[in-house]
Amino acid sequence: MAEEQEKKTFDWLPEGMEPLADGEYDAIIMGTGLKECVISGLLSVQGMRVLHMDRNDYYGADCASLNLTNLYKKFNAGNPPDNIGSNRDFNVDLIPKFIMACGNLTKMLLHTKVTRYLEFKSIEGSFVYKGGKILKVPATPEEALKSPLMGLFEKRRFRNFLLYVDAYDEKNPETHKGRDLTVMTMKQLYEEFGLVPDTHQFISHAMCLQLDETHMNQPALTTVKELQTYCYSLSRYGTSPYIYPVYGLGGLPEGFSRLCAIHGGTFMLNRDVDEIQYNDKGEAIGVRSGNEMARAKFVVGDPSYFPKEKVRATGQIVRCICFLNHPIPNCGDLESAQIIIPGPQVGRKNDIFVCSLSNSHQVTAQGVYIAIVSTKMEGDNPDKEVVPGLALLGHIMQRFTTVATTYEPVGDGNSDKSYISSSFDASSHFEGDVDDLLSLYKRITGKDLDMNINADSVEADY
Repeated sequence: MAEEQEKKTFDWLPEGMEPLADGEYDAIIMGTGLKECVISGLLSVQGMRVLHMDRNDYYGADCASLNLTNLYKKFNAGNPPDNIGSNRDFNVDLIPKFIMACGNLTKMLLHTKVTRYLEFKSIEGSFVYKGGKILKVPATPEEALKSPLMGLFEKRRFRNFLLYVDAYDEKNPETHKGRDLTVMTMKQLYEEFGLVPDTHQFISHAMCLQLDETHMNQPALTTVKELQTYCYSLSRYGTSPYIYPVYGLGGLPEGFSRLCAIHGGTFMLNRDVDEIQYNDKGEAIGVRSGNEMARAKFVVGDPSYFPKEKVRATGQIVRCICFLNHPIPNCGDLESAQIIIPGPQVGRKNDIFVCSLSNSHQVTAQGVYIAIVSTKMEGDNPDKEVVPGLALLGHIMQRFTTVATTYEPVGDGNSDKSYISSSFDASSHFEGDVDDLLSLYKRITGKDLDMNINADSVEADY
């Protein structure tokens, strides 16, 4: 009874309304997607009182990992066939992505010690599509000399280019060899080493993970740093630069949610937000769910929770989740792999991404492989957009296709206290999405997240 009396003392609570959970918080976060869960974990560690809500009855929002029953239910595909395996064997990502082994997401996992809740395994191969063939991406000078991607003289030039990038240190002018990468464009840097356009393409798209050609006429420094991260990540595990959590990506938001809960955060699943409430200045001050309300200094969430005028559409992404009874052909019978199809190779502006997983990462039953093909839509026929990727897969047992509109916030959130994440991009890795996450953190807190941590291993005991 004492608690009930205390709840009714909020002077902002209208008559007939009840407080939502504890009523007053520093931050209310909507949606348990990866970005929102990372933010709630980081804020709670800093001592903020966090209320985290999701309209779904599971963690992960759009980037959840679903079992077989929930996957077929989501796509209205009836009951799963008996011969595909048991329900508990499947953890299928709705937005499949790999993690750069020494990239910023790994640093976040280490920084917050969320690695203690998860187990990771490396992805076995990284490939690029060129001239109608799937070819392994070389990322060491030795591999480059054996690669069929290039002719003999081009291999030597590529090797020299990699040696330069490996030695390059932004703070040590001696390693610059007279080149100012804050001025010189990426195109100019490639040409300095005599590399041909085909080589520019596979380095930029398959190693630097650029999504289109715009970087070519921009200062080279950012792209060179991305190439360094790729090569460093590759040298860490040897097979590919990517790692992936056992049991699927759904473990990532759950891990950060656990971090938040340990530090006093309150979670409410299966609870939609009916209204974000604003004061006379247009600043978000809380939310209403049914006849319950909570107040906060600011709100954070994915675009689906906010009024239409707060976000703008940035395009559409098509994703095909395919069940196979074999590994992807022409990749060496690997249990897991990524293939990047540079857009120009198939007459497109945007790249097509193919990633495959299997029972080795505990996401399927034994003998079943998942391949996901994704790209940004350029026309109005989703099936046509992914044809080059689907053509690499061989026989497909079952296919689920989604088309999602992507959004970004109109403002930075400072004027209306509404901090909105951008939708996940079409790539099969997290690098662009982590940039958005770091931006979101800075907009909320006013400071950069400290990323000065060695990302050498996610296996250490903390």
